[in-house]
Amino acid sequence: MREIVTVQVGSFANFIGSHFWNFQDEMLGLAADPYGDPVFKIQSLNMDVIYRTGETHQGTTSYTPRLLSIDFQGSLGSVSSKGTLYSEGSNEPSEVVTWAGHVSTHASEPQNKNLFLQSLYQEEQDVALTNGNNGEAKDSQHEIQDTDIVRCLDEGVQFWTDFSKVHYHPQSLYEVNGLWMDVKQFDNYGIGRDVFMENLRGEEICDKLRFFVEECDHIQGFQFIVDDSGGFSPLAADFLESVSDEYTNTPVLLYAVRGPSSHMSLSSRKQTVVRDLHDAVSFSRLSSLCKMIVPVGLPSLSRSKTSTFLNIKDENPYHCSAVYAAALHSTSLPFRMEPLGPTADLSDVFGAVDVNGFVQMLAGQSRQNMVAILDVAMPSPCLSGKQDKQSLLRNLQPLTPEVAEDVDDLQAVESMIVHGAIGSVQEVIAYQFLKLRMQSMVHMNVQPQGQCSAIYQRLVALSQFLCHSLQSLVILSASMVSCWEAQS
Repeated sequence: MREIVTVQVGSFANFIGSHFWNFQDEMLGLAADPYGDPVFKIQSLNMDVIYRTGETHQGTTSYTPRLLSIDFQGSLGSVSSKGTLYSEGSNEPSEVVTWAGHVSTHASEPQNKNLFLQSLYQEEQDVALTNGNNGEAKDSQHEIQDTDIVRCLDEGVQFWTDFSKVHYHPQSLYEVNGLWMDVKQFDNYGIGRDVFMENLRGEEICDKLRFFVEECDHIQGFQFIVDDSGGFSPLAADFLESVSDEYTNTPVLLYAVRGPSSHMSLSSRKQTVVRDLHDAVSFSRLSSLCKMIVPVGLPSLSRSKTSTFLNIKDENPYHCSAVYAAALHSTSLPFRMEPLGPTADLSDVFGAVDVNGFVQMLAGQSRQNMVAILDVAMPSPCLSGKQDKQSLLRNLQPLTPEVAEDVDDLQAVESMIVHGAIGSVQEVIAYQFLKLRMQSMVHMNVQPQGQCSAIYQRLVALSQFLCHSLQSLVILSASMVSCWEAQS
């Protein structure tokens, strides 16, 4: 087993993570559906890499993300910090009296579940009733309409848990005690500089991470998603410093993410200088504590190429984070693939690579390239018909800020992942021929997902106009990570 532990730090990072884990939950559901499309039952995609198997206090087997989420106190909304699978215990104060003076209690009202979470709970209850009634389903008297759920998610998401389908382990959720949700005031490096070290927070966070690491057989790396636009950046940097001390040889792949609000114009020159200084210090420190850093977050997605097919509201983090989560889902797929043996079926995925191999491929042995650029085409270009170099480049949208578009650097080391399917026997044979032909210079990953035609012509076109400048080509999804080499 080559496990990955995911760490999400900050509000927007957790919005992205919530979508990311929803994708994984959906894939697990499709794979487990006995009446589902066989294309989703992918034996070579090992979800145990990012998930852990456990047991609740009631003896029920659980399958939860190998995740540590860090955010403001109160950021979990209606979800308890103990998760939903395990006994939450009583929130009543202890009857043991240790103070004889006057005591005043200040408690916030608990958040109510929105319609989406209510529908999930209702669905679970219906399944339980069906199982208890020997398979006879009962109609719910208060069925929630899909249109109401869509409207609720589109207009009413306040917390990242408002749209999360996933059950989390109690060790996965950490609210920074004493930091209530106020993003506008927690907006620069200086404010968050001492947060990790105060009140034993650092020890608590490291203990939670240690819980997941110690149960791994052979951890391949950490996947950090960090909202580096405010005070969570120094918290993440201090945490990463502890991680590098304790897990010296374990690589860290870090996505530094930012929501559209972090790119807003500031009213004074002083605020602009403070933000620029924050950006410089944050990037310098975070990049020094990981093997590779990938900045992610555009000022506007609604004015980018992704808006051609997607209706995106820049001011809505629920919208923007979904696009970034889809890209991160794609880039993480090769880490979860099982290496194929000599007798493997041609329809299986191939091109497995671990985090360290992926970083070495892009950064080089001497780590001369530590910053990667993330591009995405969503949806991917048509796989049928004649393709040329420029048509592919026109579909790619950089998700890394301040990157020139439609620029082809022949010095680039690139990794491309394309989600697709091999439909006919002829395509399988053609694809295998192409794989053998390109074996010495590319890694190719194909995950069947839906039907497509003329995939051979598509891949031949890729090999003709990309391989002259690529040291590695990983095809699995319409996303690309490029690490640009310094020019001599």
